[in-house]
Order: sequence, then structure tokens, then C-alpha cells
Amino acid sequence: MVPREIIRKIRRIQIRTSHKVNEILAGTWNSAFKGRGIEFEEVRPYQAGDDVRTIDWNVTARSDQPYVKLFREERELAVMLLVDLSGSQSFGTNEQTKRELVAELGATLAMSAIKNNDRVGLTLFTDEIEKCIPPRKGARHVLRLIRELLFCEPVGIHTNLRRALEHLNRTSRRRTVVFLISDFQDSGFESILKVARRKHDIIPVVISDPREGEMPNVGLVRLQDAETGDTITLDTASQYNRKLFAKLYQLQTEARDGMFRRQRLEPLHLETGRDLVDPLRRYFHKREGRR
Repeated sequence: MVPREIIRKIRRIQIRTSHKVNEILAGTWNSAFKGRGIEFEEVRPYQAGDDVRTIDWNVTARSDQPYVKLFREERELAVMLLVDLSGSQSFGTNEQTKRELVAELGATLAMSAIKNNDRVGLTLFTDEIEKCIPPRKGARHVLRLIRELLFCEPVGIHTNLRRALEHLNRTSRRRTVVFLISDFQDSGFESILKVARRKHDIIPVVISDPREGEMPNVGLVRLQDAETGDTITLDTASQYNRKLFAKLYQLQTEARDGMFRRQRLEPLHLETGRDLVDPLRRYFHKREGRR
């Protein structure tokens, strides 16, 4: 039996994200994402202005008048949320942890997909595949995804994007819209990402917190890496240390974004403590303009 508190938390995030979906996402989802292809629908008599390349010569020959083929785009999509639950996702200094932001984003995307009659699935990963739920439709299915996003307790603590992408390539045989949601604190996955993007529509979603790139001056602090457990004592009063900290973050960011450019992938950047509506709206409209 699911405890009432869990049900309340699921309902709260469902209500909060449903407003976002109704406000901006439903209207841009169809135009931002392509269907799986073109499907034959019917033939009809040729009309002035029709493309002669669509003439059905077999029907035309039998009827002694020109007929053209009509096609429609097959709209139904398969959407997969590929979500990083490694130890670094527990970090947050701006009224929200990265995992809380991920849960809100995942719920918003899942509800957008369902509202547009698309199927949506969820794969949670660390250095292992923690949970895999195949794409399906329906409100009850979305509630299950939200529950896993909020309450799944991962076994692993490290990040292994290569393993997550290999799992995607093995299990998703048809072309899928994949939201790869992570802080991307990993390396060595560029080659498998290249393989995945040939088959799927990959959308990297970079989750970050403001303090990851800017260290405040608060004197001596003891810091622990959430994924390795390593600890250090750092003097944040040192201007040199603060500049070095910012420089290292900048180099990591540039390396990551350079990798995305080489792959011709355009990441969506989201930051804890900030509303995700405007970044999503801009991103979807930009995709719409490229179609």
C-alpha cells in the first residue's frame, strides 16, 4: 500500500506541472518534434496545382483520369526520459536540489507527451541501470513515472553515461525522442553518444546549480564529493582558490559544450531555483523554427 504522504507528493507535483503543460508546452510539442515518418492515406482525383510526382499511375491507368496519392505524417512519438540519479544530483543551494528540478522537469515532459497522445518511458541510471519503464500512454502510467522520479532510491552513486546510452541502444529499436537529463559529470561517453544520435533524436538537458561555478567567501569549509566520498578542507577566503575553482568549472563546461557541438547536439540548460518554463518555451520554439 502506498503511504498517503507519497500520494500527496505525487499529486502536488502533478498539479504544479500540469499548469506548465497547459500554459505553454502542449501548443509547441507537436511542432517541435517530428513524427516517425509519412504514411499513405488515400488517393483522390488530380486537382490543378497538385505535385505531378504524387500521381498514382496504376490508378490513373485503370480510371482513365489522373489520381494522386495523399500522405499524412505519422505523429505518434516514443519519448524516453534518460535520467541521471547519481550522488551529485542531491546537491542544491538555491532552494532546490538538482534531483528536485529533475523530477519537476521529468513530470512536465511526461505529461506533455501524454497530452499529445505520445508514449513516454523512463530509464533511471547511476553507474548502473536502476530502473527501466518502457514507453506507454495513459495518466496512470505518468503517475508511476512521477513516483519513480521522486522516490526511487538508487543503489549506485557514480555516473556512467556510457552504460546508460548502451542500454538505450539495446532496448529502443525504433526511433525515439530521448531527453538525456544529467549534470554530465562524466567522461568517455562521446563515441556511444555518436552512435545513439544516429538512431534517435537526442536532447541533452544539462542540470546545474549556481554554486558549482562560483564559490562564496565563507572561510574554511570541508567539502565532500557526493560520488566518490573524497573530502578536502578548502580556504574559500583565498581569492586564488576561488578563481581556480571558477576556472576549473569553466574548463569542464567548455569541454562538455564543445563535445555537444561536435555531435551537432543542442543542449537545454536548466538551473536549480529557477522556473523551467521560459527555457523550455525558448528551446521548443527554436526546434520548431528548424523544421
